[in-house]
Amino acid sequence: MQKFKFDFDWDHARVFLAVAREGQLLAAARKLKLDQATVTRRITALETALGVRLLDRRTTGSELTQQGQAFLDHASRIESEFLAVRSAFIRDDGAIDGVVRVGAPDGFGTLFLARRFAPLLSQHPKLAVQLVPLPRSFSLAKREADIAITVERPIEGRLRVRKLTGYALSLYASEAYLAQSPPLKTKADLKQHRLISYVGDLLFTRALDFTAELGLSAAPQFQCASVLGQMEAVEGGVGVGLLHDYAVAPGSELKRVLPSVTVRRTYWIVTHADMERALPVRAVHDFIVATVADALPMFLAKRADQVRL
Repeated sequence: MQKFKFDFDWDHARVFLAVAREGQLLAAARKLKLDQATVTRRITALETALGVRLLDRRTTGSELTQQGQAFLDHASRIESEFLAVRSAFIRDDGAIDGVVRVGAPDGFGTLFLARRFAPLLSQHPKLAVQLVPLPRSFSLAKREADIAITVERPIEGRLRVRKLTGYALSLYASEAYLAQSPPLKTKADLKQHRLISYVGDLLFTRALDFTAELGLSAAPQFQCASVLGQMEAVEGGVGVGLLHDYAVAPGSELKRVLPSVTVRRTYWIVTHADMERALPVRAVHDFIVATVADALPMFLAKRADQVRL
C-alpha cells in the first residue's frame, strides 16, 4: 500500500479531487471558481507535502499517476467521512442540503424517474438532484455519479448494490403502421418489417443488445440512440420497436405485437461504499427505492395495458 506523509492542507486535497474528477486543471478551476494558476499552485504544494507526483500534466489534460490513484482512494474516503459527519452534526432541523448526481439509463431516467422527484424536492428545498444519462463507463469513486442505476449488477469495487426491480420489453407498432404493412403473426414475419433499435456501437452495455438476443439483427432497421427517440419513431409509424412495457401508456395507440417475443432485464441501484452514509445521497437513494417499490405493478405487469398507475 502506498505510504503518504499526511502533513498536508485539506484544501489542497479538495482541489486535487476536483482535478482528478474533471480530468483537466482548467475544468477543475471553473468548477471550484478559482483561476488555473491557483489550482496548479495548490496541486504542486500538495505533491510537495506528500513527497510524490500525483498528476502527469499533458496538453490533453491531467492523468493520475499510480501514486495519484492511490491518493484519490484515500482522499475520497476522507471526503466521504467529512460529508457523513457534516450530515450528522451540522444540521439538526432535519433539512437536507447538497447536490446528488444520479446516473440512469435513458429509459428509466427519462420515462420513469424524472417526473417523480417533486415530493422529495418539495420536502427538501435545499437539495439539488442532477439526473444524467449513464455513460458507457463511469466512476462512482470519481463522483461522476453519486448513485447509478444499472442493468447489470456490478461485481467489482467498494460498492453497495441493491436490486430495484425486474422489467420487460415487448414489440410495439402503431395502428397506422400495421394497417399498411405486411401481416405480422410470427417472428419470421419481422423480416418484412422495419425494426427500430439502438445504435449498436453506442450501447454502453451489451445487456441492451436486444436485437442480437432475439435473432432479429437481419431485419431492416432504423436505429436511434435514445429510448425516447425510439418511442417517437414507433408512434410515428416508422416501424416495429422493442419498448419498455412500463413506458407505454395505458390507452396508447401503440399495439403490442407478437406477445411471445419479450426480453426481461433487471434494474440495480448502486452507490459507493464511501458515500452511502452522506445524508443527501442516502435520502435520494431511499427515495428512488421507495418510488420504484410503489410502482412495482407497472414494472411487473405481463401486458402494458393491464395496469394504470
